[in-house]
Amino acid sequence: MMDYETLWHRLTPLYETSEAKAIVRWVLEVRFGLSMADILCDKALSDDDQNDLEAIIQRLEKGEPVQYVIGVADFCGRQFHVEPGVLIPRPETEELCRWIVEESGDRTYILDIGTGSGCIAVTLALEMPKAEVTAWDISDEALRIAQKNAQALGADVRFEHHDILHISLDSNLLMPDSCYDLIVSNPPYIQPKESDEMAKNVLDYEPHQALFTPDNQPIIFYQRIGDYAWQNLKQGGALYFELNPLTADDVSHYLCRLGFSEIEMRQDQFGKQRFLKVTKI
Repeated sequence: MMDYETLWHRLTPLYETSEAKAIVRWVLEVRFGLSMADILCDKALSDDDQNDLEAIIQRLEKGEPVQYVIGVADFCGRQFHVEPGVLIPRPETEELCRWIVEESGDRTYILDIGTGSGCIAVTLALEMPKAEVTAWDISDEALRIAQKNAQALGADVRFEHHDILHISLDSNLLMPDSCYDLIVSNPPYIQPKESDEMAKNVLDYEPHQALFTPDNQPIIFYQRIGDYAWQNLKQGGALYFELNPLTADDVSHYLCRLGFSEIEMRQDQFGKQRFLKVTKI
């Protein structure tokens, strides 16, 4: 097998040493089934696996995210299939799911808007087995991937193709009892002007449609989802968002003006205003 140290050293032009080591360890474990003991003992790979490993390292050297190279991403203790058609699930979004599960275990009808890989919808369906979960996305590719994840992980989720920016509030896109207990979304929230500060591997490989807001409309998705939620949540129903810290206060103020109350914001593990919950009283 290629020397472990040589492998991670090849990635240090792009990554810090600790991250380069972690990426190579993860590749060897997930793709080739090698434990850390196997790696340290230089356990031999077959010629075919050796060729596969070299091809993987070459893709990583070009900056392609390891999750796309291997085809999986870890999320809330499960592995989700990912392709370039969906965002790679982030640890911050795991925090949002944990918050929802902790507080909303008895919620019945749940809607996830902009489901992507399905990581939120599938996680909530599995962690809240009494819930009926529906998930929307504008991308047929994302819906295909999300459906694949739901099937692989044994989650019962209904996936639908909708564009929240072009849904009439009286369009009757409702659950059987005409309202939801909980709506959640991690919508596109990066402003185009922020792209200069973003990692190249994100800009070059992850879908811009799922990352960026329209020019000069930094909270348009929050506004449209808030409008829809105000019409279609039950009394006492909750709306949860993942936020861009730069526009968190603007989102909060907009939801206040709609009439939502009991507004709570939480910081992520890095101390940034990242999550919001409001209630329809």
